[in-house]
Amino acid sequence: MTRSLSFAALLGAISSTAFAQGPIDTVLRGPYVCELPGDAAGRAGIPQPDRSFTIESSSRYTAPQGAGTYLRRGVRLDMTSGPRKGEAYLVVRPGFLRERQADGTPGRLRCVLQS
Repeated sequence: MTRSLSFAALLGAISSTAFAQGPIDTVLRGPYVCELPGDAAGRAGIPQPDRSFTIESSSRYTAPQGAGTYLRRGVRLDMTSGPRKGEAYLVVRPGFLRERQADGTPGRLRCVLQS
């Protein structure tokens, strides 16, 4: 499957009604380093350390600003309490998240699990 097809599948999942009611799940534990895409003339990614966070347990995270909880339903991860309350991410694949825009589309910010 090509990248464009998998991205199209992700966008299709976003718009489906099943997406809003997806099964409750968790994301992989560990530190997620967030970055914005760079450009061809410079770095591949521009680190955003204030946006990075660590998944501590099945529903808790910590960030530089404090701790809180999250809820994952289907491919959507919502920060439900703490300093990130109201932020949403799309689970692209295990260990790889994209910020979710208000209109449901993937944003520029990406967060990757560090091993």
